[in-house]
Amino acid sequence: MALLKILQYPDPRLKRKAVPVKDVHDPEIQRIIDDMFKTMYAKKHCAGLSSTQLDLEIPWAITVIDESADNKQPMCLINPEIISTEGTATYSEACMSVYPSEISAKVTRPEKVTFRALDHNGDKIEMTAEGFFAICFQHEFDHLNGKLFIDHLSPLKRKLVDKKIKKVRKQQQ
Repeated sequence: MALLKILQYPDPRLKRKAVPVKDVHDPEIQRIIDDMFKTMYAKKHCAGLSSTQLDLEIPWAITVIDESADNKQPMCLINPEIISTEGTATYSEACMSVYPSEISAKVTRPEKVTFRALDHNGDKIEMTAEGFFAICFQHEFDHLNGKLFIDHLSPLKRKLVDKKIKKVRKQQQ
């Protein structure tokens, strides 16, 4: 297993849409899943990663999530799709690809989301997520569709966040 490089905003590859996985049992896909978990667990406060955030030649439709406090509920979702949503909730979000130590913002999303996907064995999963898990899932699902949490912000809030990002990037150079 290897640590994968996490792409940083404004890398244009963060806007890529994921490629559906055709063969879950392909050794390359299984290696990527293992590497994604290793990379996620190596980052402090990381509840999930999507392949489109990573320096991979092909951004497969794979996301890994473990939003448990003890990192004991790993979940791999392959080719996920949202079936339905309910309600709204606002949470403060950050992202491993958008300077997570410096940038966060409140994002309003559906409070409850029902989705289906395949797990790392190719078994079908269908479940309803609520609370923080629902937010994590939607955040990662957005990545697979080339969207970042900052894309959900109002124009004014986005302008403020963009200013802060420029300042952080300048400090890091």
